[in-house]
Amino acid sequence: MTALTLDALKTKAASGEIDTVLACAVDMQGRLVGKRFHVSNFLEAGFEETHCCNYLLATDLEMETPDGYAATSWAMGYGDYTMKPDLATLCPVPWLEGTALVLCDFLDHHGHAPVPHSPRQILKAQIERATAMGLTPMMATELEFFLFQNSYDEIRASGYRDLTTLVKYNQDYSIQFTTREEHVMRPVRNALYAMGIPVENTKGEAEIGQEELNIRYGDALEACDRHTLAKHAVKEIAAQHGHAATFLPKWRADKVGSAAHIHQSLFGAEGNVFHDAGAPHSMSQVMRHYVAGLLKYAPDCMLLMAPYINSYKRFVPGTFAPTKTAWSIDNRTAGFRLVGEGTKGVRIECRIPGSDMNPYLACAGQLAAGLAGIEEELDLPDPAQGDLYSMADVAEVPHKLSMATETFRNSAMLRRAFGDAVVDHYTRAAEVEQEDFDRAVTDYEVQRGFERA
Repeated sequence: MTALTLDALKTKAASGEIDTVLACAVDMQGRLVGKRFHVSNFLEAGFEETHCCNYLLATDLEMETPDGYAATSWAMGYGDYTMKPDLATLCPVPWLEGTALVLCDFLDHHGHAPVPHSPRQILKAQIERATAMGLTPMMATELEFFLFQNSYDEIRASGYRDLTTLVKYNQDYSIQFTTREEHVMRPVRNALYAMGIPVENTKGEAEIGQEELNIRYGDALEACDRHTLAKHAVKEIAAQHGHAATFLPKWRADKVGSAAHIHQSLFGAEGNVFHDAGAPHSMSQVMRHYVAGLLKYAPDCMLLMAPYINSYKRFVPGTFAPTKTAWSIDNRTAGFRLVGEGTKGVRIECRIPGSDMNPYLACAGQLAAGLAGIEEELDLPDPAQGDLYSMADVAEVPHKLSMATETFRNSAMLRRAFGDAVVDHYTRAAEVEQEDFDRAVTDYEVQRGFERA
């Protein structure tokens, strides 16, 4: 993704073209956190490392510091992490004057070992597993979201009531209606391209005021870095134009939700090892084992794809959100869809994740499950056909956060892949989400269908 080298940054700093560098890490929720450096200090010392409070990997969505994490707490004093810039991610930030950005990894403050429950590190560990097998994971994610007419502050002041989308029509593939959002989406596309992110296109999605952004596939870490920066760009550029963007999976009960589909394949020295021209559906045996692993361990990985209470509101039949974990061929009612049948680009698309996923966690879970399928040489059942929403004999997607949390907690596969400390850390994060919701829900809401558990 490199769009800016350190030497180029020095040149731009000397000319006054860049005066600020954002040193950013990714928190548990997939948000950018970090510091704004004056470029002179970044070039003097910040390019090597900086520091932050270790509570950044132990908060809820509101940045509160709940108890129960083994990695850090009030009792442990909330010490420091080291933030180590990954200079391969250094890039300009076109929508901010004189600004560049670099993604950082969280390291232990004392020994400088990677922090195991850091989202970027969790994914790196699974990539290393694949590399040891002679495989390179390739991925792409889709970003769906809604653009609102009013600003974030205006929406907050209204109590989040009576929200109005920027476009008032279902604009799926519409050129006419998406033109009305071009003052936001054109700068988004151009900014991402200038950052070194190979944006392919934007389009209207299948609900009133909904947009989709697509970025070219790359290696798994690069795909997740691109996703994170793109999501950040959409929010900031929308705000600059007086609008708000939401990646909430289900912002209104009567509206289709937003997804973040994950396309995935494995490459070797000769290209896509998922492709076998002589096999049924051009699926190699490696691919069949991998997809079988995705199916077997879909419940284990559900929490990584749907981490919040709201995530589970999206899984409604007839809304293009999958309710079944089966695989099918080019069928958008399935949790897993075979794409590119008969071509060298054959891949599997996971349609379960919502737009609120942390891409590093969701993609790490997919890799862990798929690689387990290869290691266990799992058999892939025949593809499901037809409308999976109506099939009672097909395994359902877990439909509550509490169900997903317990399965995640008890997953032997993920404990082997991630380690006990990582599984326990994100189990606690899910418990905090449930506890926050339970405190907020009133008896009035419970009587009208809200769920406490």
